[in-house]
Amino acid sequence: MKLKKLTLIFTIFIIVINLLRPASFAVTSTESDIQIYSDGAVLMESSTGKLLYGKNENKKLYPASTTKILTAIIAIEKYNLTDTLTASKNAVMSIPSGYSNAAIQPDEALKVQDLLELFLIHSANEIGYIFAENISGNVDKFADLMNQKASEIGCKNTHFTNPSGIHDENHYTTAYDMALITQYCMKNQTFRDIVSMASCTISATDKYQERYFKNTNDLLDSKSKYYYQYAIGVKTGFTTQAKNCLIAASKKDNLELITVVLGAEATPDGRSGRYVSTINLFEYGFNNYGIKQVASANTAIKTLSVENATKDSKDLSLVLKDNISVLASTNTDLSNLDGSIELKENISAPIAEGETLGKITYTIDGIDYSSDLVASHNVEPYEFPVIILQSGAAVLVLIILLLVVSKKNKKKKKYKNYDSIYKFK
Repeated sequence: MKLKKLTLIFTIFIIVINLLRPASFAVTSTESDIQIYSDGAVLMESSTGKLLYGKNENKKLYPASTTKILTAIIAIEKYNLTDTLTASKNAVMSIPSGYSNAAIQPDEALKVQDLLELFLIHSANEIGYIFAENISGNVDKFADLMNQKASEIGCKNTHFTNPSGIHDENHYTTAYDMALITQYCMKNQTFRDIVSMASCTISATDKYQERYFKNTNDLLDSKSKYYYQYAIGVKTGFTTQAKNCLIAASKKDNLELITVVLGAEATPDGRSGRYVSTINLFEYGFNNYGIKQVASANTAIKTLSVENATKDSKDLSLVLKDNISVLASTNTDLSNLDGSIELKENISAPIAEGETLGKITYTIDGIDYSSDLVASHNVEPYEFPVIILQSGAAVLVLIILLLVVSKKNKKKKKYKNYDSIYKFK
């Protein structure tokens, strides 16, 4: 009896330990190893926009609340964070039942900073409508602005009808388009700062005291089994039709990755498909790719002999203005990489140190990486010595005077001869 009791206690202990420990994820060394539990998925390198993995990346899918990142960047580019916006009754009452909100009250005034944090961290849907009305006057006009912005970013298969991702059959995008939008948004420091926050504290208003909200993105929650130490944002989403969605970004060393997972469902063992898929994508990216420096700033690339330059300065080295780093797979050999050099025409003195005289471009997997080539030192123009120039000028003047005198003497001689002939006659 005692043995059975000990066995039961031990079994319960093992179960509890397994429940509490962080979720484990597949080691993804090749593309075929990646386990994805969603209708569409993308892995993109942030600085180049290179697609490292795609599953149905151009299939039209519902984005749910991941829509909010586009609305947010439009607002960030429009307002100062200290600006104050007022919520209309229409804006706060436009959200259907069952959608997340922050219970904003009609005529409540909030700073843009607080609105953005409620929107991106707590996923409060009414915030999108507050932005839409204040920026464009109404939701339809703001949706037009969203679609215009998406097109400018490069999206080809995106059409939005509202600012928050409320379900609509005509509100759709693709995993690839959302990756492009995310890449654009992550270039903005204000956006990066907000989406990386694990929680936020909203300033008191005339309707509420100070309030605290936790980020819906479990990748940022150190207590979550889906916590990912390299995660730096971005946004979750869910509707019944869209299923579970997650846009995420992470950075390890100098490699920054973006993932998009749309239409995710639970894994066979009951884990969250959007988080498992996302982390598997990140692990594949970090295990198989890196940013590698192929050339350092101030490295001499080419030497020129400059025309019309002094002897001491005419031999000029063209050096890299910046470091050149490239995205490459971990097994790519870059030791014999050759660059294409373009130089300005008619390079001649004078030349200032640091002056741009051309550029060098390395091409890896169809992506160009360039740096300007600049002068390593000043190049002075060659000038004749002053004494020689002065002597030359004096000689020239003397020659001219002699020619003038000679011409006059010839004329006088001619006239004398004429007079003599006349007198003789």
